Order: sequence, then C-alpha cells, then structure tokens
Amino acid sequence: MSQQTIHDGIGVVPPGRPRSSPRRPAPVFVGPRAAFTLVELLVVISVIALLLAMLLPSLKRAREQARGVVCLSNLRQMTVAAHSYAHSHRDRYPIAYYMQLTPVFVSYAWDFTTSKDWSTDPPTNKVVPGLLWEGEGMEKVHQCPSFHGGHNWLADPYTGYNYNTSYIGHGSAEAIKQPAKMAEVRNPGRTALFGDGQYSAGANKFMRAPWANPGDAQFWGRFAGTQGYRHLNRTNVAFCDGHAEPWGQRCTETYPHEKVRIAPGTGFLSPDNSLYDLE
Repeated sequence: MSQQTIHDGIGVVPPGRPRSSPRRPAPVFVGPRAAFTLVELLVVISVIALLLAMLLPSLKRAREQARGVVCLSNLRQMTVAAHSYAHSHRDRYPIAYYMQLTPVFVSYAWDFTTSKDWSTDPPTNKVVPGLLWEGEGMEKVHQCPSFHGGHNWLADPYTGYNYNTSYIGHGSAEAIKQPAKMAEVRNPGRTALFGDGQYSAGANKFMRAPWANPGDAQFWGRFAGTQGYRHLNRTNVAFCDGHAEPWGQRCTETYPHEKVRIAPGTGFLSPDNSLYDLE
C-alpha cells in the first residue's frame, strides 16, 4: 500500500500522525486608554469657541441676506399689483388713503382696509386686503421679514413697507388728492414706488420726500416717512418700472425741525426729491 500524505493547510502531514490545528497569534492585552488631561480639554474647547466666533457672523450675515431676498420678492409683488391696478383704473395708481366716517368708520389704505364698528361692545375691527389688492390678496406680503417693530395704523396685521405718498399715491388729506398716472412718471426706473418704511415709532406706511412739493406742500412729519436701512445697512426699494433693488445711500437732509427727529438707521433715499418725483 502506498504511503499517503495529508495536507492540513500548513504543511504536509505524514500518514498516521495527528493533524495539528493552525497556529493562532497570541492575544495582545491593551491597557486602559488614557483620559484627556484638563489642558487638552481646555485646548479643544478653545478651538471650538474660536471656530464658532468665526462662523457665527457669517451665518448671521447669510440669514440677513436671505431675509433681504424675501423682502425684494415682496416688493416686486407689490409693483405687479400696482401695475395691474393701474391697468384696470384708467392708468392711475391706487390712492394712498381715504376715510369713510358713517355709518361705520372705514379706513381705506393702499395696503389694508380697516372697518371699525362702534355699535358693538367692545368695538370690533375688520381688516381686509387694501386698495392695492382690491380686497383680495396675500396679506403676509406686507410683512418685511427683517422688521420686528410695530405698526402705527389702526389694526394692521402685517407691516414694514411704505408707499410713495408725496408724488404717487397722494390721499384725501393731501394737497393733491388724486393719485398719479403711470404715464406721468417720466423716469420709472428711478422713481420709488414702495420701500422699507421705518421711523422711531415703528413702520409708517406713507413714504415721504425730504422736501415740500405740490403733493404735500403743507405736510409736517417727513421724519416719519423715512426708509429703514435694515438689510445690512441697506434699504430695499421697488421702482415704478417694476424692479426692486437694495439701496445704500442714506440721506438726512430736510428741514431742521424734521432732521432732529430722524431715527438712527433711517433716512431718505436722496438728498433732494429726485428719487420720489415724477421727473
């Protein structure tokens, strides 16, 4: 009988010899992992704090830039609505405001119409989209995402924007009551229509030019019709041609008794009336 060999995966095993099991490496015992020292922990915490200090301003700026984009979108929607209104009303923009006193008090304004019923106890307010929207629209468009102050007009649910009242919207208590026509605006790309309204007491929704003009010759309170430069030191403006853009020039030139009341971070779009008038 011939001699046979057996392969066990390691070498050749002669017949009759017990097969050996594969050799395994001897276990290696590792001692307990050393903990971080106090100095190492303080270094890690300092590095994390430094990174946060570097990143937070960038994140804050990015958030404000995003709010500014939303604000510009809101303003563009208003200009589309204003053009649509004018096309349906013999080329005239909506009037900025007028009042109806009886039988129920109704305040008609370009953004919201508010009725107040004094026959109930307590008196009740009803607020609907204003003249710009002809009673139907998206009220939240009137809230600037970067404005957190209050309104100063009856019971407006959203606020933050104003409308060129000196030259475009006019109103029932203005020197010129009837609103302007689109065709009267000679330079629509540089005539402000809507913007970020703001003054010391909140958001005034009636934009005012810095100097007297035929539309509001006897008006006092121009400091309340200023713009809020709340988007990284810029203010958003929508112009009569339909485009909206951030505006960096902040002017405080006006009559001395008005100038002293202009709030920090607010101002007019131009040192004269050139960005407000129809020229």
